[in-house]
Amino acid sequence: MSHFRQQSRGKSWPITALAKDYPRGWQVPRHRHRRGQLIYAKSGVMHVTTREGIWVVPPQRALWIPLGMEHEIQMEGNVAVRMLYMDRARSALFGAHCKVLTVPALLRELILSAVDAHAGKRRERMAILADLLLHELQEAEEEALHIPVPTDPRLKSVCQRLLAGTSRVETLEQLAARVGASSRTLARLFESELQMSFAHWRQHVRLAQALSQISQGRAIKAVARDAGYANCSAFSSMFRRVLGITPSDYLRQATAPSMR
Repeated sequence: MSHFRQQSRGKSWPITALAKDYPRGWQVPRHRHRRGQLIYAKSGVMHVTTREGIWVVPPQRALWIPLGMEHEIQMEGNVAVRMLYMDRARSALFGAHCKVLTVPALLRELILSAVDAHAGKRRERMAILADLLLHELQEAEEEALHIPVPTDPRLKSVCQRLLAGTSRVETLEQLAARVGASSRTLARLFESELQMSFAHWRQHVRLAQALSQISQGRAIKAVARDAGYANCSAFSSMFRRVLGITPSDYLRQATAPSMR
C-alpha cells in the first residue's frame, strides 16, 4: 500500500484538487497557501506575479508555486484553471522556486481525473492516481516562460513601460534617456539584476503577449506585427527557439480537446 493510501485513510488529504473558471480580466489578489500549488491552464492564459517575477502560464502548461510563496493572478481572456495542492512532503519534490512545466496528454488527463476524484470525495481513486501523477510531474519539462522583475528604480520604470505596451520599439538608448541613465548603465542593470540582456528580456515580454493573443484566436500575422516583428517568419523563428514549436503548432496544441 502506497504512503498516499495510508495517509488518505486519515482526516487530511495529502493531495487536494480544485477547478475554477474565470472571466477575461479577472484578477486574484495577492495571497499564499500553506501547501504547494500546481496551477494548470486547461484553456486561456494566466500571468502569475510573485517576488521572483512574472510567470506566463498558457494553455496546456502548469505553474508550480512553492508553499508560502505570495502570488497574484491576472487572467488574459477566459481561463479554465485546474489546481492541485500538495502537503509539505510532496511539495519538497518540486523545489522552492516557481517554474512553468509542460503538460503532455497523459499528465493533463491525470490532473483532470484528480480534480474529478477529489470533487467526488473518492479517496481510493485519488490514491491510485497520486503516485503516477507525482511521477509524471517530476518528469515534465520546464519552460522558459518567466519574466524577472527588477528592484532598481530606473530599471523598474523601464520594465513597467515595456510591460504596459509590448509593441513599443524604443531602443535601449531612448529608454535610458527617459529614466536619466546611460544606455551602458541600463544594459549593466539588466544583466546584474535580471540575469539577461535587454533584448532577451523584451523578447520574453513580447512572447507573453503573443501567447495571450494566439490563445484568443488572433491571426498570427497580426500577433507578429504587434510583437514588433516585420514578418511572420522572424516571429515564428523566435517563437520556436523559445518554446520548441511553431505558433501554428502551439495553437493546435492549445485548442486540442481533452478526452473527457
